[in-house]
Amino acid sequence: MTYNAVRSPSPRPRSLTAVALTAAVSLLLLGAGTITAAASPPGAPGAFSGAADAAAGSPALAASAPLTNLSHLTFLLDTVPLPAVEGHTTYEIDAQPTAQAPWTYADKKADGSYGRVGGGSLDPATGHWSQGAYNADDIARTAVVYLRHWQQTGNETSREHAVQTLRSLTYLQTATGPNAGNVVLWQQADGTLTPSASPVELPDPSDSAESYWVARTVWALGEGFAAFQDTDPEFAAFLQDRLHLSLDSLERQSLGQYGTFDVADGVNVPAWLIAGGADASAEAALGLAAYVTAVPDDDSARTALTQLTEGVAGMSSGSATEWPFGAIMPWNKSQTLWHAWGGLAPAAVATASTVLGRSDLLGAAVTDAAQFTPQLLAAGGPDNAWSPTPGEAQIAYGVDSRVQGLVATAAAANAPGLLDLAAVTAGWFFGANANGAPAYDPATGTAIDGIETDGRINPNSGAESTIHALMTMLTLDANPTLKATALGIDETLSTVGLSVVEAESGTITGSGSVVTPPSSWTGEANLSGGAYVRLYAGDSLSIPVPASDQARNVFPIVNQGEGDSGATAWSSATSALGSTSNGGAGAQGITDASGRLFPLSLEQALPGADTAVVGVAGGVASVDALLIQPLVSTITVTGPAGESTVYVSAASETSVRTVVVPRGYRLAQQAFDAVGRPVASVDKKASKAGAVTVAAGGFTVAKLVRK
Repeated sequence: MTYNAVRSPSPRPRSLTAVALTAAVSLLLLGAGTITAAASPPGAPGAFSGAADAAAGSPALAASAPLTNLSHLTFLLDTVPLPAVEGHTTYEIDAQPTAQAPWTYADKKADGSYGRVGGGSLDPATGHWSQGAYNADDIARTAVVYLRHWQQTGNETSREHAVQTLRSLTYLQTATGPNAGNVVLWQQADGTLTPSASPVELPDPSDSAESYWVARTVWALGEGFAAFQDTDPEFAAFLQDRLHLSLDSLERQSLGQYGTFDVADGVNVPAWLIAGGADASAEAALGLAAYVTAVPDDDSARTALTQLTEGVAGMSSGSATEWPFGAIMPWNKSQTLWHAWGGLAPAAVATASTVLGRSDLLGAAVTDAAQFTPQLLAAGGPDNAWSPTPGEAQIAYGVDSRVQGLVATAAAANAPGLLDLAAVTAGWFFGANANGAPAYDPATGTAIDGIETDGRINPNSGAESTIHALMTMLTLDANPTLKATALGIDETLSTVGLSVVEAESGTITGSGSVVTPPSSWTGEANLSGGAYVRLYAGDSLSIPVPASDQARNVFPIVNQGEGDSGATAWSSATSALGSTSNGGAGAQGITDASGRLFPLSLEQALPGADTAVVGVAGGVASVDALLIQPLVSTITVTGPAGESTVYVSAASETSVRTVVVPRGYRLAQQAFDAVGRPVASVDKKASKAGAVTVAAGGFTVAKLVRK
């Protein structure tokens, strides 16, 4: 189920111990799936730290053991009675009137053990939770984990758990009547269905319309059919029938709108996404891709996969120099809210593009993986949301989604550089995060429920966190080179990327003022800092920004109204930067509020030495903040394999950054272009001089290697 808010009152201390350089390391190996594990310079250009003569341990030793441990997920499973309810049945229910489902949450106790917990509040008289003990979202994804583990290892216990969770899921699916194919979200421990939960979740009742849980049901049924097609044709046929039941429902609803578009703040958006989301649609597409691979001549499934993938790809937005930097946006009702629950979109698009033979769709996955993801990592790691500024908690779902997208897109686009990013991202589970400690324990199979921006953790280990940690571990176990490299990363030394400067920190000249509304939520996005500056024609706003050793892109975040309201001209002490429209957001359309809060691009970069950005309003303007983007951002990580730095370009031409190369070392680097493919090796003389070359819109992995 969705993320349970971080509740831990105290952060764990982060280790500041420097990890020594490896004495003998290899360069990047550019074969498919190959990533090096070696020492490199830290993030600050021109600096170097570390015990240069010490040798670090090899991650290969740890990589020999499986990372996937299903013990905690199996602990979450319980036996669920399946009472006779009109419209709800499952496979062989008369012979087996029970199934299995995972409890939604697991709270960590003082003694280190866990207690299984349902959603909402518990009524001790009935034993019912105000939501339920189990939910279809987690049941579906639990089935996917057991299916993949069984397929990957041949484990018969996982096969049986897959059968039982799929039986549980299909019991929640409404089988007859006008809502056939939709799914009830919640179920109590005694088997009672809870179609209407408290607090209310839409749709209400939960099987009255399509939903996230319908999409995830399609995901599990698609992968389930593909897994059982040969080994248990009878069960596979049942899953196939139930898959078509949900597809029929979707065709009556969202997919019936295929080819039509809604308007959201003046932008045409696909009207046929499940529940209006590329997030839900992508997870359904993952299941359909598995199913269509197994049954390529199923026209209705292939058509649904095509339509959903086209819709998801159609939500791609921005570029390397335009917010949101190539991300696939998750919700067609907002142009400025990206969240990690939509993070599987690039994985779905990349996978489906191969299954369908639609290379024209692949570009959306590539820009999300190769341009947005590096910016996300450099801004502080895999945040759960940008709305539109970075700075949210981080959870296993979001981390896993990035890993899956990078690995799938690397394969589909022949872009091995994305695997370097996947290793850095997966390192979050092993300690390369704001807390500094592992977020997943391979000895127990537990995964923490989240990490706040200040490093505080939620020590609980609910179903969603466990599921997505295990999905990453399954992917790493299936890719030994990637696994070894990820295990060599257990600390983030620094990230230098997107930063936010609040408009209200500036000096207002004229009649403008700081406005603090009752809520920071606009209906589509969040005001950074909960306030903004309102300017009138002729007013100016001077916002202080820190100096830098390089130029930066500046994105004024403006809450634009629908109507025209002139423009605001932006400049610094030495440069005219460009202008932004105060209004002109476009017709509201299907969004929940008029206007849009959006980071707007300027024509010129801010020189590094300039320390203020000044806006002069030509009409009424609402300025929330400045989003500052270095032309070259960095992510520096370390661990048993030594330090490495990823340099990320937001420039329109090749950039060069300089690091100090200590005596006895040489600079090893591999540059990748804007789609994650290797570019020609740099001049050896440049490497000797400590020059790191970064392709326009691409990224470079750099390391210091002992001669």
